[in-house]
Amino acid sequence: MTTPSRLPEPYGQASGANLADILERVLDKGVVIAGDIRINLLDIELLTIKLRLIVASVDKAKEMGIDWWESDPALSSRARRDELARENAELRERLARLEELEPGRAPKEAP
Repeated sequence: MTTPSRLPEPYGQASGANLADILERVLDKGVVIAGDIRINLLDIELLTIKLRLIVASVDKAKEMGIDWWESDPALSSRARRDELARENAELRERLARLEELEPGRAPKEAP
């Protein structure tokens, strides 16, 4: 009669399923990693870096109120379109003001 081994399985046999389970759990719950780095010279603080890292699924992040990527023009086509529309409106307004200041030109009637 042999007794089952209490040693963990070697890497590679069941670690893929475990890694997938861990990743699913992390994305479902979210993980926050925080740390500070301070560089001092003779009791004079030269540099402080505060690191904050959140790993979560998009749904979990939105549930926590984190959705900065939706308003970042580099990451969202809707945000880029909104930014372009705002810039376009500002440029039209500036052009209208410049045309009003031009001598000898009658101002355009508003429709």
